[in-house]
Amino acid sequence: MTQKNKLPKDWKWVKLKEVCEVITGTTPPKSDMTNYGKDIPFFKPPHLWDGLIGETEEMLSSKGATKARIVPRNTVLVTCIGNLGRTGFVMKEAAFNQQINAILENEKIDGKYIFYQAQSPTFRNQLGKLATGTTVSIVNKGNFETISIPLAPPNIQQAIVSKIEELFSELDKGIEDLKTAQLQLKTYRQSVLKYAFEGKLTNKKVKEGELPKGWKWTNVKNITTLLGDGLHGTPKYDPDGDYYFINGNNLTDGKIEIKENTKKVSKIEFEKYKKQLNDKTIFVSINGSLGYTAFYNNEPVILGKSACYFNVKEDIDKHYIRYIFTSQRFTNYSIKVATGSTIKNVSLKSMREFEIPLPSIEEQHRIVQEIESRLSVADKMEESISQSLFQAEALRQSILKKAFEGKLV
Repeated sequence: MTQKNKLPKDWKWVKLKEVCEVITGTTPPKSDMTNYGKDIPFFKPPHLWDGLIGETEEMLSSKGATKARIVPRNTVLVTCIGNLGRTGFVMKEAAFNQQINAILENEKIDGKYIFYQAQSPTFRNQLGKLATGTTVSIVNKGNFETISIPLAPPNIQQAIVSKIEELFSELDKGIEDLKTAQLQLKTYRQSVLKYAFEGKLTNKKVKEGELPKGWKWTNVKNITTLLGDGLHGTPKYDPDGDYYFINGNNLTDGKIEIKENTKKVSKIEFEKYKKQLNDKTIFVSINGSLGYTAFYNNEPVILGKSACYFNVKEDIDKHYIRYIFTSQRFTNYSIKVATGSTIKNVSLKSMREFEIPLPSIEEQHRIVQEIESRLSVADKMEESISQSLFQAEALRQSILKKAFEGKLV
């Protein structure tokens, strides 16, 4: 049994440079594309995800390998520029760029032992404290080599690795099950909406492929008093302004979300570009990320072009209409009618022509109640899953902390 902050017998604190060789990567010149081919995997920070790594989409040729730094299998890679501390364990001979430091295993230290060390709170905290740079965090090789690690005897290292992998295997299975449940909830939500707009949530006798009695097909233009989009340009920003310039990415689950990077404008700009919005206004993103929605609730905002707005008529339940725009029905339609290869755009004409199944206003209210009853249960389950995933990550860090305090084996 170990005391707090005290290592077990035969363990000792060492600096990386005392027990390991550290190598910083390089990038062969891309001015000569013959440096690249199919011979040696070439890793960059996005390829490191705290797991085993082998193949990558970017490879070096044998010529390029002579201009790179090649490391053998069982080498640990750690990002030291930008997003610090991402790790990878090399399964075969590989090269890597200058944003990564490699730690080579030897007879004193097992590769997997240092791999899990590099993911531990102690290691990553030291890495963060060693960082320099204002815009981009950097830990140079000299500083990186000063990181201290608890070194166990070789046989204990192997036992620790085995125990970590046993526990992580169980943990990963649990995480996989949680993520599967998340996907199932997403499918369930869409199933609820599909049945809702087929009339099946409130009418069990609906025939497949037919609308219930009293329903009709109509277009968005027939249920709205006004439909338009935002400013096709850039307003004059004012960091001291009291009004916000929002776009489609500010629409989140029925609400307008003001983010840290949301630009502000003055009252003059607001008066120049404001739209005729009211308590029956619905926003839908129609440029870039499609189908995000929000209601207008007297927020001090002007719109950019990626946000479409429309005011539904008095005899229309705005919640019913918003749910249609969050359903797979609109997703499929937007994919079909969107223009643009890189950035997708749904025109206002297409928005006006979008067909919706419309029951009586009383039925709309009932359907909204049924949808919200079911989705509220799904939301609670989603919250529970998210909390469990957070706890799983905390448990992973706890396992690593105990492992390198000598409390796991």
